[in-house]
Amino acid sequence: MNAPRIARCPRCGASTRLDAQNPWRPFCSERCKLIDLGDWMSGRNALPVLDEAPPAPDADPDRDG
Repeated sequence: MNAPRIARCPRCGASTRLDAQNPWRPFCSERCKLIDLGDWMSGRNALPVLDEAPPAPDADPDRDG
């Protein structure tokens, strides 16, 4: 039998299993999972937003006028 994969909990850094025996993976516990969720819901965690709008899908920068 293969040894379980072990990683650090993204919230507290404790070692945790990354297999089906850990229902909160990749977190070490339900507590860490809920704290992380709360950070996302409150806005403490967020993905960066680009200030520039992406070019229009039909725009061809190499084409003249």
